[in-house]
Amino acid sequence: MTDEPLGRDRADAYLHRIGAARPAAPTAEALRALHRAHLRTVPFENLSVHLGEEVPLDAGDLVAKLVDRRRGGFCYELNGAFAALLDALGFEVTLLQARVAGKDGRFGIPYDHLALRVRAGDGSCWLADIGFGTHTEFPLAFEERGEQRDPGGVFRIEDAAEGDLLVLRDGEPQYLLDLRPRALRDFEAGAWYHRTSPASHFTRSLVCSLLTEGGRVTLSGHTLTTTTGAERTRTELPSDAAVLAAYDQHFGIVLDRIPPEPKSAEG
Repeated sequence: MTDEPLGRDRADAYLHRIGAARPAAPTAEALRALHRAHLRTVPFENLSVHLGEEVPLDAGDLVAKLVDRRRGGFCYELNGAFAALLDALGFEVTLLQARVAGKDGRFGIPYDHLALRVRAGDGSCWLADIGFGTHTEFPLAFEERGEQRDPGGVFRIEDAAEGDLLVLRDGEPQYLLDLRPRALRDFEAGAWYHRTSPASHFTRSLVCSLLTEGGRVTLSGHTLTTTTGAERTRTELPSDAAVLAAYDQHFGIVLDRIPPEPKSAEG
């Protein structure tokens, strides 16, 4: 980690934010608990892209956004902040860049995604990723090449060309992972691209989503979608005031204005 490490008070505030106790040791079990707690309390959201907010890739700023402003973020923010927390708790954390698989079978830009390789105190190694939207609820065993069952699906990590790893969910490629260690600042170009490019799915869509007990709740524009098991309910919110209330009620996010919907979302 190249940023200033989190002090104990900031780490404790972060743990309070996600409703987790400070683990006695950096164990694999503790990592699983922290991973799930984070997904249950901090939303995956790209509101900053549409509100015109900067996304500084500094661990202290990212933690402040999640903890003090009680917001969420996308991969660079969520996994960047989580890395700082894990580092403060004694885990060995390596930032990795990945290229996300597209529907056309091609992969996206370099530094398309930020994921974490985490080594626990017992030497076990894990792929932690709380910043990929609908993904794993628990970390994946990094060195396992067979199927790994998770509440989010059946995952597999496969060896790929050039020493990379391919992460699949239910048989579908998710992203191609480069194993060379990176620094948080290395992802600035990718974050800039996703905040500004018309080709980025983040500029073309508006999303705020949170894992819940047995499902997920997602707000996109004026559409609120709740999923419990196999049941999905979509509700069209009648006003901007109702949207602001939904951000507060479902995600704990207080805004003074709704993020403008991208033209592609408006049709």
